Amino acid sequence: MAMILQLLPEVGVAAVRFGMSADEAVGAAREVGFAASDPDYGDAPGQVLCEHGESQAELTLGFTKGVLTDIHVHRFRIEDADVTVVLDGLDVFRTPSDDLLERLEERGHTVELNDDGVDTLPGLKVILSNESSFDYPMDEEGDPIYFDYVLVTSVDFRPPRAD
Repeated sequence: MAMILQLLPEVGVAAVRFGMSADEAVGAAREVGFAASDPDYGDAPGQVLCEHGESQAELTLGFTKGVLTDIHVHRFRIEDADVTVVLDGLDVFRTPSDDLLERLEERGHTVELNDDGVDTLPGLKVILSNESSFDYPMDEEGDPIYFDYVLVTSVDFRPPRAD
């Protein structure tokens, strides 16, 4: 069965929403097919790792003071997995990273490119990366073709501007 995970800037990912408690967030992750790797995460965890067995995709749920503030989505490790992660209608993990950033800019999103393989969409509070240690598809020069990680957050990750 196909799984589509919609990245919802400032809201969450699919049914997993910012502001949820750990139990609520883990329950919502379970509804979309992810299970907590450690069911004894406690009342106020810093993070809870949730895994999707069939695709080997992962969600890491990040909490601040018991409230969900960050969702880390790690690309599936099974290449033909029937999982699609979508941001603004674009497939985040199957669109070549350069093309994805270009298309996001065409849609009016500010993209900040970084030399370290981590690119940001500050207006959406989204970070994209393709620098994991997993053996994902590479181009002929040995560079990753696709992003393999996305962070959707409810908190600002940029320092305030000095006016």
